[in-house]
Amino acid sequence: MDTIKNAINRDKNLTRLLVVFLMVFVLCTVLKGSMFISVSNFQSMGKQFPEFGLLSIAMAFTLFTAGIDLSVVAIANLCAVLMAKFLSLLIVPDMGSSTVFMMIAAACLMAIIVSILCGALNGFLIGVIGITPILATLGTQALFTGFAIVMTNGSTLGGLPKQLSATINSGIMGIPVPIIIFVVFAAIAAFVMSKTTLGYKLRMLGTSAKASTFSGFDNVRLFIINYVLSAVFSAAAGIIMLGRFNSAKADYGASYLMEAILIAVLGGVDPYGGKGNISGVIVATIIVQMVSSWLNMYEDISNFYRQIIWGGLLIFVLIYNYVVNEREKRQAMKG
Repeated sequence: MDTIKNAINRDKNLTRLLVVFLMVFVLCTVLKGSMFISVSNFQSMGKQFPEFGLLSIAMAFTLFTAGIDLSVVAIANLCAVLMAKFLSLLIVPDMGSSTVFMMIAAACLMAIIVSILCGALNGFLIGVIGITPILATLGTQALFTGFAIVMTNGSTLGGLPKQLSATINSGIMGIPVPIIIFVVFAAIAAFVMSKTTLGYKLRMLGTSAKASTFSGFDNVRLFIINYVLSAVFSAAAGIIMLGRFNSAKADYGASYLMEAILIAVLGGVDPYGGKGNISGVIVATIIVQMVSSWLNMYEDISNFYRQIIWGGLLIFVLIYNYVVNEREKRQAMKG
């Protein structure tokens, strides 16, 4: 019992999220019954949430340092477009399966390299030039999207090798591949933020850039590493999107940016930096996916209302977090 109490005291936000998770699950089950708890619905959710879950973790990395990355979706789409162009140019119909898989692996590696360059550019603009993160990444968002539009002429790139879609949409022991990719990347993110010196330095940077400097940390290097990590996770999301849709376009997943910010904040990551953990982001990702799937079951609720719902929920979470933080500050002062 003492162990449970200690765990609750250590991470009250995660405890609240788990309670919300149970409440949402029960509510969706009561309202939609077997339609919601069916195996097919869970499989569908398993194929959908990893991509915006990875984007949410990417966003969380930048929020940890009191920043933000508005270019995460643009990076994901740019990487997907580059992969699609690469594969469509080099793969011919009579090419052997083993060679095709080698080409796909090379395309994935190329996407990761491009994402590193994109993240380094964001980090350079913020850490070296000193541009405010929201403005720097707003500019690179337009830049990366522009490159993708030019390469596609604003259209959809299709005709991709069937092996790519077959791999991404398959499962291992009944577990969809996107979930496996998400779990691996989420575990890496959690390890980096909670078990490494880098994670400690990023939190310090988010808490106070001056304190980070006085502690002897290289803030410029930390900004670049942080935004590179964000970009690499975005590239992983882009690879999943490419395989799931079996096509690429400059504006795929446009709504994911709002969801990524919502999930990161709902997961307990403080927009002012220094607070939060990846486990909360993971739980928040599943909660948002459950709500999204539940909404999909109502034919009379148009997808156009999603932006209103996510925007309203984000404002509510921000207000709630502010009230909770102010209350905890008052309690700390009294204590």
